[in-house]
Amino acid sequence: MKSFAALFAAAALAIQASAHYTWPGLISSGATSSDWDYVRETNNYEDLGPMTDVTSDDVRCYDTAMSGTTASTASVAAGDTIGLTVHGNPSNLYHPGVVNVYMAQAPSGTDVADWDGSGDVWFKIFEISAVTDGGSTITFPSQNMSSVSFPIPSETPSGQYLVRIEHIAIHSASYYGGAQFYIGCAQVEVTGGGSGTPGPLVSFPGAYTGYEPGILIDIYYPIPANYTQPGPAVWPAS
Repeated sequence: MKSFAALFAAAALAIQASAHYTWPGLISSGATSSDWDYVRETNNYEDLGPMTDVTSDDVRCYDTAMSGTTASTASVAAGDTIGLTVHGNPSNLYHPGVVNVYMAQAPSGTDVADWDGSGDVWFKIFEISAVTDGGSTITFPSQNMSSVSFPIPSETPSGQYLVRIEHIAIHSASYYGGAQFYIGCAQVEVTGGGSGTPGPLVSFPGAYTGYEPGILIDIYYPIPANYTQPGPAVWPAS
């Protein structure tokens, strides 16, 4: 009986984790780090489950159940391309959805490893949206990606930052709270930075209400004629 119970529990866990994922590895200078070396370990590092409450502090880095970050801070140059890897079952962005990447600079004199990222401090630097054609089809270029890479804007001032990536899976987003957020926050120190002024700045929670047309959406019927990417515009505009 115990053996059967153990098998049942294992099967249930496998079903729960199926098609869910995390972002544990940082890609920098062409190399991929070990899991959680530079990315804060998230609440779902074992069960891989999504975050669905955009009013929760977990929409920031999905790490409130952890006792504190043990991640190191990677040195990256302004203008460099970095990325994050996907781990899951399978290890790709299995669900249809969209990607946003944000950065937030730690306050002067504060080690980014000791900072929670609260306040109106986040700016978007990259996105992968959906592609529509007026109502006939909707496709998702990020679907099935095993990693996502993006440039650190050369205008970014030097300093320590959180780099927050999210995949918003919208396969079941036709009701409030149905969108699934897969989130990871890496810690980086930007060197050789520029003199830009990042913005617009938003907070997490606060950036989303959950009622945005790109978050509360039925992608199946009727097929959306267009898609509105959640969040602010990408900085810099060019």
